[in-house]
Amino acid sequence: MTWSPDGKRLALGEADGSVQVRDAATGKILFTVRGHVNHVWAVAWSPDGKRLASASWDKTVQVWDANTGAHLLTYHGHTDLALTVAWSPDGTRIASASFDHTVQVWDATTGKHALIYRGHTSYVWAVAWSPDGKHIASGSTDHTVQVWDVHTGRISVLYRRHTNGVQAVAWSPDGKRIASGSWDTTVQIWDATKGQHLFTYRGHSDIIGALAWSPDGERIASVDDQVRVWQAR
Repeated sequence: MTWSPDGKRLALGEADGSVQVRDAATGKILFTVRGHVNHVWAVAWSPDGKRLASASWDKTVQVWDANTGAHLLTYHGHTDLALTVAWSPDGTRIASASFDHTVQVWDATTGKHALIYRGHTSYVWAVAWSPDGKHIASGSTDHTVQVWDVHTGRISVLYRRHTNGVQAVAWSPDGKRIASGSWDTTVQIWDATKGQHLFTYRGHSDIIGALAWSPDGERIASVDDQVRVWQAR
């Protein structure tokens, strides 16, 4: 589930392969799109709120008009379950990740593939664009978070301090820090350029499935079976 940029709508991926768009205030279903043939694991709004991307276990990522539900594009680049999807800050590119161990960057309008990143050795659960759109951080079952250049695929940081798979990754608003959440039940904060560990939050008792920084970069919300909000040090 994810909020639209204006906070007025919610998009939800369903096990039957559909995506629902609901009014955030009333919960009313505005429309349902039915293009996938398996579980929709992740959905993401474009930065302008005009399009939605959905990643599915049917190995595809699909792009939709967020106002009408019209199908715009299907990306077929992955060879296994598609697990996550993220728009570039300028809305021109999409990064998607998969059980096939890759992160793929492609044009959000044409679907033309730009780059395949193959640095991970297991499933890739999380991808996040840097605020300037120049780098991606990807988290994997291989216990690592990798930061790499979106144009060349060259890795700049390999973060290895987690002791289990990484399922959530988020950049601080200023792009200087990264938060990563893991099956080891920790959230770790580290320098996005040097990979230097800064702080570990140990308040959870289960897998960290999602993370978000506050707009001012001072707090982090993290989710296992509960939502916890805490000071980012």
